[in-house]
Amino acid sequence: MTDVMTRRSAPALADRLKPFSLPLGIVALLLVFALIEPRVISGANLRNIALQTSFLAIFAAAQCVVLLTRGFDLSLGVTVSLVSVGAGMAMTSAGVAAGLAAGCGIALAVGLFNGLLIGAIGINAFVATLGTSYVVMALASTLSGGFPVAPLPPAFNAIFAQGSLFGIRAAIWVALIVLLAIGLMLRFTTLGRRLYLVGASARAATAAGIRPAAVLIAAYAICGLLAGIGALLLTARTGSGEPNLGGNLTLESIAAAVVGGAKLTGGEGGISSALLGALFITVLSNGMNLVQVDGYIQQVFLGAIIVLSLILGRDGARR
Repeated sequence: MTDVMTRRSAPALADRLKPFSLPLGIVALLLVFALIEPRVISGANLRNIALQTSFLAIFAAAQCVVLLTRGFDLSLGVTVSLVSVGAGMAMTSAGVAAGLAAGCGIALAVGLFNGLLIGAIGINAFVATLGTSYVVMALASTLSGGFPVAPLPPAFNAIFAQGSLFGIRAAIWVALIVLLAIGLMLRFTTLGRRLYLVGASARAATAAGIRPAAVLIAAYAICGLLAGIGALLLTARTGSGEPNLGGNLTLESIAAAVVGGAKLTGGEGGISSALLGALFITVLSNGMNLVQVDGYIQQVFLGAIIVLSLILGRDGARR
C-alpha cells in the first residue's frame, strides 16, 4: 500500500514543482557560467541580459500565439529583415513616424499573408511559412541591394535605443507593454480563448460555432505585428536598416517559446512561456559567448535544447 501511495504522489509532487523548474534552471545556469567567468554576474552583463531578453521575449511571444494553434512561423526572421529595410527606407525619406508605420504595416501584411495561406486556403504551417520566408528574403535583399539602409534619423536611435525611463531602457519598457497586452488578450478576450480552443481541437472549436480559419488568420497577423515591433527595436539598436537582421531569430524564438512551456501540439502556453524561455536562451547564449564557445557549437546546444524540451513535453502529456 505504501509503495502504491508513493508512486501516486511522485507525479503530483513533480507537477507542483514544475512551475519552478525553469526559473531554478536559469539561476543554476548563471551560477555555472559565473564559476567559469565571473563577469557573467556583473552588473553591466546582467543589464545586457535584460536588454537582450526584451528583444527575444517579443519574438517568442509572437511564436507562442501561433504555437497555441498548432502552428509556427518560419518566416519570422526574414520578416524582421524586411521590416528593418522597409522602415529604414521610409525613415530616410519621410521621417521616424513614417518609418514606424511602414515597419508595422509590412509586418502585419506578412502575417496576414501567412494567415490566409494557412487559415483560408488550408496550407500546412510549415510549408506556408517556409515559402513565405523565401519571398520575404528576396524582397529584403532586392529593396536594399544587399547593403544596409543608413543613416537613420538620430531621433529614432535616441528614443528607442538610447532612451530610458527610471533607468530602464526603452526596449525593455516596450517589451513589458507588449507582453502585458498579449497576456491580457490571451487571458480575458474571446480571441484568446479561441486560440486555445482551436489549438486543442479545431473540430471541437467548429462544433462550438468558432471559425478556425478566422482565428488562424488573426493569430498569424498578431505574430507578424509582434515581429515588426521587435524588428523596429533591433533596427534602432543597430542604427541602420539591415537586410540580414533576422539571422537566427526564427530558431531562437521557437526555442524560447518551447523551452518556456509552449507545445507544438497546441493549446498550451502563454506569456510566461515567452518570457522565461527567452531569459533562459539569452542567459545560455550570453554565457557561452563570455566563455568563448564556438558559434557553431552554440547552435548545436540550441537545437539539442529544443529536442529535449519536445521530448520532456511529450512525456509530460503522456502522464
